[in-house]
Amino acid sequence: MSTCIGYGVHEANAPLEPISFERRALREDDVAIDIDYCGVCHSDMHYVHNDWKSTRFPCVPGHEIVGRVRAVGAAVNCYRVGDVVAVGCLVDSCQHCQACEQHQEPHCIHGMTPTYNGLDRISGEVTRGGYAEHIVVREKFVLRVPPALDPRFTGPLLCAGITVWSPMREHGVKAGTRLAVIGLGGLGHMAVKLGVALGAQVTVITTSPNKAEDARALGAHHVLLSSDPQAMKAAASSFDLVLDTIPRGHNVNPYLMLLARQGTLVLVGALEPLEPIHGALLAVNNRSIAGSLIGGLEQTQELLGFCAEHQLLPTCEMINIQDINEAFTRMHNNDVKYRFVIDMASLKTP
Repeated sequence: MSTCIGYGVHEANAPLEPISFERRALREDDVAIDIDYCGVCHSDMHYVHNDWKSTRFPCVPGHEIVGRVRAVGAAVNCYRVGDVVAVGCLVDSCQHCQACEQHQEPHCIHGMTPTYNGLDRISGEVTRGGYAEHIVVREKFVLRVPPALDPRFTGPLLCAGITVWSPMREHGVKAGTRLAVIGLGGLGHMAVKLGVALGAQVTVITTSPNKAEDARALGAHHVLLSSDPQAMKAAASSFDLVLDTIPRGHNVNPYLMLLARQGTLVLVGALEPLEPIHGALLAVNNRSIAGSLIGGLEQTQELLGFCAEHQLLPTCEMINIQDINEAFTRMHNNDVKYRFVIDMASLKTP
C-alpha cells in the first residue's frame, strides 16, 4: 500500500481540504498513475454535498484524470512507465456479462465500480478519485492519451465529452443530421463541437439571448430561444436528435414538440424525476425519449482518437487545488466557461 495526499471531505457540505489515505498495492494487472490534471464535474459537487444520499465518507472526488504511468503490475503489457494515460468515470466491472462483452461496461449487470465513492470488487474498500497525487487502476480501465491531444485539457472528455459522444454514436449523427443541443454548459459546449465535427446541422437551444454569440463561436449554425413561444412554434418537428443537457428535473414537453418524425430526445443531464410527459407528443411523429450515461471504454478511446484527429478539446479554466471550494461555488452559480481543470502539481504547493 502507499500513502496518498488528496483533497476530500469527511462529512456532507464541508469544505474540501487536504486528506491522507491509502492506495492499494499493485495487483498483477494494475497500473499506478501519477496524476497531472483532473477535471471538475458537477457530480463531484453532488457527492461532496451528499445530494444523492449515497456518499461514502471520507470522499475524495475526481473522475476526469490524466497523468503518467509510474509503475505497472507483472501482467500488464499495454503500458509502460512514462506513458500519458487517462482514467474516466469507472475503474472496474465484471467483464463477463453481456453488457461488458459488448464494451458497455457502465451498464454491467453486476454494477460498474465508479472511480470514486464505489466499492472495490476484490477488497470491498471505498474507491477514491483524482483530486489526489496518484491512483491505482486495473489496466483494462486505463485509456491511452493520443500524442496530438493536449493533456491539460483532455480530462473533461472522459465525462462531459463521452456523455454526449455516446448518444451521438448510438443515434447515428452524421453529415446532414439535424441536431439540437439544450443548454450550453460543460456537456452542451462539447456536444456542439462534436456535432459540428461530425457534419451535423447544430442548433443550440437556450433561455438566454446572451449565449447566442457564444454558441456561434463554438460552431453552432443556429440558436433557438426556448423562452420565445413564436420561435419554438416555428421550430416544431425540425430535429432528428435533441440532446438535453439540463442537469435537473424539468418539463421536457416543449422540447418533444421539436422532434421530427422518428426523432429522439436523449436525456444526458437530469438524474432526477421529470415533470409529467404528455403521451400524445410521443405518439405524434412516432417520437422517442431516451436516456444515456457515459460510454464504454472502447467508445471512450474512440472519442479520444476523434478529438486528436480533429483537434477538439473542451474549453477549460485551469485552477489550483487550493481554489477548489471557490470553483464549486462558481460552478453552482454557472460561473464557468465551460469546465474547470485542476493542475495537480499545485497539490505540492504549501
